[in-house]
Amino acid sequence: MPTPILRKERLIPGKTSKLVLHAPEIAAKARPGHFVMLRMSPEGERIPLTIADADPARGEITIVYLVLGKSTALLEALEAGDSILDVCGPLGRPTKIEKVGTVICVGGGTGIAAMHHIAKGHARAGNHVVAVIGAREKSLLLFEKELMGFVNELVVCTDDGSYGRKGLVTEPLKERLEAGGVGEVVAVGPVPMMAAVAETTRPFGVATTVSLNPIMVDGIGMCGACRVSVGGKTKFACVDGPEFDGHEVDFPELRRRLAAFREQEAESYDRYRKEQPHGN
Repeated sequence: MPTPILRKERLIPGKTSKLVLHAPEIAAKARPGHFVMLRMSPEGERIPLTIADADPARGEITIVYLVLGKSTALLEALEAGDSILDVCGPLGRPTKIEKVGTVICVGGGTGIAAMHHIAKGHARAGNHVVAVIGAREKSLLLFEKELMGFVNELVVCTDDGSYGRKGLVTEPLKERLEAGGVGEVVAVGPVPMMAAVAETTRPFGVATTVSLNPIMVDGIGMCGACRVSVGGKTKFACVDGPEFDGHEVDFPELRRRLAAFREQEAESYDRYRKEQPHGN
């Protein structure tokens, strides 16, 4: 059954948007770390998007996406009042949240939105939540205002120094780790960022959870496309994850698999854009 779009906000025009969907059955069961599979047309592919927030009382879920290819471009063409053909979820295993004291939640890019839901879960569990978010420049930062509403500390980093601290998110992370007392680190964002976070925490022996984003086809463990190597064993991100121990993930393999269909994806996106009026 089609899922109505209640509200749409273009966070970074032409690049990143936030949708609030009316999905009461999903909202009732959604937990931090869960994701949904979306399909925009009967002939279209299914794409996974992490649930950025859920409001069971209102029957709403929030998703945030980056326009990277044809499927996300089709999603971007929809407006409030339109409907998404298929939204399946919640899928995956929810974040394991326990009261461990201080939890540092690190987010980059659209991963900040997914991290937001996890950070909120830790705050509700009574943990002291430190959010560290980063982007190339100020205009690309997401969910700063939302995080300020509940985290205990917020550190913002930009590569160019246009806002907050100049530098990478791993720098303030290392400073906090050196100060001691950190119970867990959670990282959601680009693969290089998550790999860097895992390497930063490794010498300190602090538990580190990362949320992986491999190629995914069905989201229910049938196709095997989302396989990743964790601790030398093959795991399926859709049913075994999407969260794993960052110190055990084979990040080089994950990067190679993510690039497997890059040429085909670019060709499909280029063809779609040429078919649109005025080439848009």
